[in-house]
Amino acid sequence: MSLIQIQNAAFRYDGKEVVSELNFTIERGDYLCIVGENGSGKSTLIKGLLGLKAPHNGTITFGEGLTARQIGYLPQQKESQRDFPASVQEVVLSGTLNSLGFRPFYTRRQKKNALTQIDRVGMLPLKNTPFRELSGGQQQRALLARALAATQTLLILDEPISSLDPVAAADMYHLIEEINRNHGVTIVMVSHDPHAAAHEAGKVLHLENRQLFSGSAAAYRKSEIGKRFLGGESR
Repeated sequence: MSLIQIQNAAFRYDGKEVVSELNFTIERGDYLCIVGENGSGKSTLIKGLLGLKAPHNGTITFGEGLTARQIGYLPQQKESQRDFPASVQEVVLSGTLNSLGFRPFYTRRQKKNALTQIDRVGMLPLKNTPFRELSGGQQQRALLARALAATQTLLILDEPISSLDPVAAADMYHLIEEINRNHGVTIVMVSHDPHAAAHEAGKVLHLENRQLFSGSAAAYRKSEIGKRFLGGESR
């Protein structure tokens, strides 16, 4: 069974339907990129995948024992969050809060997992560094490690490259690909950069208040909607 199956789903926001005709699946090991113009329904769909918003029509079904609480999530970072007064290790540990239950303290296993994820994103030498003292790229790596601390299965990334300079963005794309390919973590990424998305991801979902395309990135680059969105590119 698929990790997530979406059938005939539609979502409303403030009483108005913002995205509809959603029919696609997320399989274990996928690297899916969601693209579309601003206001096309991407953020609303992400809320649905996270279990924060129910479709008013159709269904979202979780398989293979996956629950919304087991999904790692990296939201768009706001400027006010860059001055967070905690160390890298404390930030990453906070990603395990959903699994604490009624226990008031982090377990040894959770602390070990946090260090593993910090190392995975290349930040172990900075584990005790205050988050506010990191560069923008380092902060995104720390937040990616935080999301990884919450899951071994599925990561949802909401425009993780948007605030980064070109060098840091390329590093982040490489890291995300490595996590997907070498560690088997399924990736769902919302991107404002369709050109990079069409080449970095394995699958593309294109929204324009409804599903216009769902399939392989190679097929997307050759499709009419893909060529229009990418400015004629078809490679």
